[in-house]
Amino acid sequence: MYHINSIIFNKYIKSVLKACLVKGKKYFCSQLDTQRFFIELAYDGTAYHGWQVQPNAITVQEELDRALSVFFRQKVETLGCGRTDAGVHASQFFAHMDLQDVKEEAVPAAVGGINALLPYQIAVKRIFKVADDAHARFDATGRSYEYHFHFHKDPFRLNRSWLYKHRLDVNAMNSAAALLLKYKDFSSFSKSSETATNNCKVTEAFFRETGDGIVFRISADRFLRNMVRAVVGTLVRIGRKEIAEAELAEIIASKNRSNAGQSVPACGLYLVNIDYPFLKKYV
Repeated sequence: MYHINSIIFNKYIKSVLKACLVKGKKYFCSQLDTQRFFIELAYDGTAYHGWQVQPNAITVQEELDRALSVFFRQKVETLGCGRTDAGVHASQFFAHMDLQDVKEEAVPAAVGGINALLPYQIAVKRIFKVADDAHARFDATGRSYEYHFHFHKDPFRLNRSWLYKHRLDVNAMNSAAALLLKYKDFSSFSKSSETATNNCKVTEAFFRETGDGIVFRISADRFLRNMVRAVVGTLVRIGRKEIAEAELAEIIASKNRSNAGQSVPACGLYLVNIDYPFLKKYV
């Protein structure tokens, strides 16, 4: 028994005296430690099959985990604030990761090195330490998406906005969008039936006109799979006078996806903001 305990103790001592390799420099570790960090990033989703790791498909999470694992010389698995579909972009996205045996003050400075390992379409903005129980997905209290349209061919908006050549009644679309704030159950706009609830609290939904297009912005505490693209597709039908504004209420009440409009292309959709109650102290 003594011999076994001695072996266990010696292994523990070796782990405690282990050197940490961070950005090519060794820092002495006083103890074996795991710390949680938030990563803020942005990405052009054109070439990726969404955020989440998938078999036989390249995803943003896969690329990020690979770069982090190479840089920190340990296996890193991130967990994102949500999922984006193939071709969808994010100007703000958060993920969390757990790192072992690193100096807290050395991690934020690692952004440049990590970006050098990432494809140009993915950029880490900052990394900061959070509480051990902070969660990128479950601690988020609000999310905002934008959907971009443009009306004339523009090579610089290819895969980043939807080229739409039909005339739209933006006033009618805004009037209908305001109705979304009065409802909670958005089953009619959900691609999946596996969620525990289809209730969402929408806090804003409106279109604004730009120089050569329009942008739709919607914010809520949570979103269902494919919800934003289905909502936009339905509002486009109202803008084209294919259905009346009043029919939106009937579509929502039906809780039937087939009654809503078609999902608009992924290229125009951006995740633009994630809210956390504790985020201000890290700015």
